[in-house]
Amino acid sequence: MTEPSSSASAPSSSRPLRILVTGGGTAGHISPALALISTLRELEPSAQFQYVGSHGGMERKQVEGIKVPFVAVSTGKLRRYFSLSNLADWFRVPLGIVQSLAAIRRFNPDVVLATGGYVAVPPVVAAGLLKIPILIHEQTTQVGLANRICARFASRIALSWEAAANALEPKLRAKAWVAGNPVRPQIFGGVASKAVEHFGLSDEFLPVVYITGGSLGARVINLAVEECLSELVQLARVVHQCGAQENESERDSDRLTRARLVLPDELQRRYAVTAFIKEELRDVFELADLVVGRAGAGTVTELCALGKAALYVPLVPTGGDEQTKNARMAESVGAARVLKQDECDGPHLLEAVRALLSDKMGLKTMEENAKTLARPNAAREIARAVLELGRKTEWEEK
Repeated sequence: MTEPSSSASAPSSSRPLRILVTGGGTAGHISPALALISTLRELEPSAQFQYVGSHGGMERKQVEGIKVPFVAVSTGKLRRYFSLSNLADWFRVPLGIVQSLAAIRRFNPDVVLATGGYVAVPPVVAAGLLKIPILIHEQTTQVGLANRICARFASRIALSWEAAANALEPKLRAKAWVAGNPVRPQIFGGVASKAVEHFGLSDEFLPVVYITGGSLGARVINLAVEECLSELVQLARVVHQCGAQENESERDSDRLTRARLVLPDELQRRYAVTAFIKEELRDVFELADLVVGRAGAGTVTELCALGKAALYVPLVPTGGDEQTKNARMAESVGAARVLKQDECDGPHLLEAVRALLSDKMGLKTMEENAKTLARPNAAREIARAVLELGRKTEWEEK
C-alpha cells in the first residue's frame, strides 16, 4: 500500500477544480462524504462540487443542507442473498450508469470522490468509463460489496483500518493506503454541564452512560434498557437516544417514556430518553463515561477519535457481519467490550454495564486504548489525495 504525497504540486488551472462526490444508502457512507467536502472547501476554497445520489435517499437533504448541488440517479441495492428485489435492482443499475454518464458529462469533473454504498456504484462505473480519476473510501474493517465493484475503477483507495487491506486483491492493494475514517467536526468541543442542564440530570456524583441506536434506534437495545431500567439508574445517570420507529404501531420513545414515569421522582431525574439528539451531541459525548450502541463504522470511528469507552452490540446480520468485525477490532486493543445481539437482554446489559462502571481505572485504560485507533488527520489526508488526483488531471489536460 502506498500513501499519497503530502501536497499536490501542479499549477493552478484557469477554472476552479470540479469535484464530483457520491455515496450513500446509510449515514455511515454519507457522514465521511460531508466531512470531506467540508475539508476540501478549506483546502481549495474555489472548488466546485456536485453530488450524485439516489432518488429518495437520506443523502439529498444533508447534501443540499451544505449548499452542494444534488443530482439523483437510479440505483439498485446490492444484496449477497437471493431476493426477487435483486431482479428489479439489477435493472436499475444500468439505468443509473446511463444517467450518471449524462450528469458527469454536464458537470465535467476533474476527479470523483466516492464513499461507498450501493448509491456510489453507477456514478463510479460511469466515471471509470469516461477515464476520470476516482478515489474511493471504505469505512469498515472489511471492503463492502459496492466498494469491491468500485475498486476496479478506482485510481486510489483510502481505507479506514489496516484489516480492510486483506479484503483487497493483491493488484488493488497497490492503489490503497490506510488513512482513517473522517469524522464530523460537530462531535468535538462539547461542554458536559450543558448536557446536564439540557436533560435535567441530577446526582452529579454518578457516572453517565450514553445509550444510542442511531436514527431508527436499536430495538433490541431499547427493550433491554426497558427491562433493567430501575436497576440501571441505581448505577448511573443515563441519556438514551432511542430513535424513531416510523412504521411501528408503537414507538420505543413512547414506551420508554412511560417506563420512566413509573420510577420514583429522584430516579426519573437520572434517566433522559429522547428519539433524537442534535446539536447537543457533542455535550453528551463530553459528559459520557461509557457509550452503549451499535458498531457501525462511523460510531466506532467517532468513539475512538473522542477516546470513549464503549459497549458495542453489533447489528446482526449485516453485509459480511461487518459490525461484529468492527466491534471485535476495538475490543482486541482493549478499547471496548462486546455484547452479542442474541444476548442483549436486561440482565446481560445490566451485568455488562455494572462490570465496566465498577472499574474506574479500567474505563480510563479503555479510553486511552480507543485513542490509539484514532486517525485525527484522516479528512485532510484523504482530501489532499483527492486534490492531487484532480490537479493531475488538469495538468495532463494542459
